Amino acid sequence: MSAARIDVSNDPHIPVLIGPLIKAVSPVSGVWLDGTFGNGGYTRELLAAGADKVIGVDRDPLVFEMAQDWVAEYGDHIELVEGTFSKLDEYASDLDGVVLDLGVSSMQIDIAERGFSFMRDGPLDMRMSQSGPSAADLVNESEEGELADIIYLYGEERASRRIAKSIVANRPITTTLELAKIVESCLPRAKPNQSHPATRTFQALRIAVNNEYGELYEAMMAAERALKPGGQLAIVTFHSVEDRMVKRFFQKRSGSMANANRYAPETHQDEAAWTLASRKAIAADEDELKINPRSRSAKLRVARRTSAAAGRVAPKDIGMPVQKKGR
Repeated sequence: MSAARIDVSNDPHIPVLIGPLIKAVSPVSGVWLDGTFGNGGYTRELLAAGADKVIGVDRDPLVFEMAQDWVAEYGDHIELVEGTFSKLDEYASDLDGVVLDLGVSSMQIDIAERGFSFMRDGPLDMRMSQSGPSAADLVNESEEGELADIIYLYGEERASRRIAKSIVANRPITTTLELAKIVESCLPRAKPNQSHPATRTFQALRIAVNNEYGELYEAMMAAERALKPGGQLAIVTFHSVEDRMVKRFFQKRSGSMANANRYAPETHQDEAAWTLASRKAIAADEDELKINPRSRSAKLRVARRTSAAAGRVAPKDIGMPVQKKGR
């Protein structure tokens, strides 16, 4: 299908690493699944690059309301599915490609009522699906030790215990700016060009509320089941834990992960289910950084499916953080 490419100079919601992604997976053809449909940026670029059809999956019902103004012009070339990408193999099989952009949509951040932003006052929500327990539930009902673990494991915040103690002391907390001020009071003032003090805490709560690491873990296994031999999986991550999970998954399932202990007996290796496009992640170049600051922390990894049978890996084998229970 022929379609106009996105003019990134005028688009306020620029798809991160879209140029390098299309280059890495070219030539594009057949049926693809965009597991994080969002504003439809990746979907439109895949169609413009030669895909016959893209299945757009998202768990946020709002994105489909916003897509009504333009998606109809693509006819049967776009199919929309409300659901989680961890179940992508339930929506399609024999796919030619799967794309996952793990960043929070700028659309979600820009709407204060969604509760993702520490810069805009709104209800402490953070639910991508707009259903289930919210960030307010987590903040106000969790024990101090559990909160500290969440903030440390999912946000890599060293001051997690101090922040958790202050949160508990100031409950109930119902708005984003309330929480942001509490976190700020626990940390040194940010220096120029440093991220906001609440960044890591908000990231941690968002990940916990939406089970983002669990979703990513299951999505990679689902993609292995859903892709045909030669099909490609492209994943864009935005922080070190996600990138580590993707890197180790591809290494483990491609047979390229080195034995950590050379004196230990060799472990059984399944037949390689993937071949790696590159051992190194792809990052944004200077041109993209100038027009799209969100791409600064983004990394892209791509692998191609072999004909080997689909399998599984344990969460611990790919570095997935697991929260301890019962504290």
